[in-house]
Amino acid sequence: MWEADGVVDPVLIAGYLALFVAVGAVFLAVNLIVGWLVRPNVPNTEKLEVYECGEPAIGSSFVQFDLRFYVVALLFIIFDVEVALFFPWATVFGKATQLTDPGLVSVVAVAGDLSDAEGGPASEEAAAESDASTADVAIPANAGGLALSPAGTGLFRELGFQAPVVPVFSVPPRQAAVLQESLRGVPEREGHWAVQRFGSLLARTAISDMVVFYAVLLIGFAYVWYRGDLDWVRAVSAARGRTPIPIPAPQRAEGPSASSVLSA
Repeated sequence: MWEADGVVDPVLIAGYLALFVAVGAVFLAVNLIVGWLVRPNVPNTEKLEVYECGEPAIGSSFVQFDLRFYVVALLFIIFDVEVALFFPWATVFGKATQLTDPGLVSVVAVAGDLSDAEGGPASEEAAAESDASTADVAIPANAGGLALSPAGTGLFRELGFQAPVVPVFSVPPRQAAVLQESLRGVPEREGHWAVQRFGSLLARTAISDMVVFYAVLLIGFAYVWYRGDLDWVRAVSAARGRTPIPIPAPQRAEGPSASSVLSA
């Protein structure tokens, strides 16, 4: 089976990757071979000259470049790598938001423990004890009678959980009473609420990590700018703004002046 419990078989993913690499290699090889067979081969002195970006080389190539150019190159590489590091966080954020989808059936009841799930005497006694005590209440209260659906299991496994189960949260008694009243004491609804809460917390954590990482890079860039490592960029812009525009001096007209013409 290519899919089992809503999870794509890793063999299928590896096959897609191998097919993508093979098609890319064949496409590149075909273009190189066709170009080698079709293009004209007329070498001459001008074509064999060394050039850089279409311009003829002037002077020796062993020239010491300004280190400030490397600072700009490093800043570019840092921000480029940062974009690549966003992909794992974006993947976790996307899977976590899928867990919070109200239309996702993430929890199902297990047939082996129906007495508590149907609200029998055991569940009523447990509810009375939880109301009487001041300790936090576990929601869902009957986690043993619940299991993740195939869709929920697949999302948890894609997030890295090897043996996922329905999450359980400890809620204060007052909040638990209101929550159980809104959920009407149905175990499946309590489990669905727990899965949604877990996805919401995980999504918040992922977005917080991304914001902190990006803020650290911006602070580093601001420090480099403030320390003066990029002063040459600002100096060039300021120099261009302060450069006075030359005003040509008035030129005298050649030949007899107007007064001499009138006197004549």
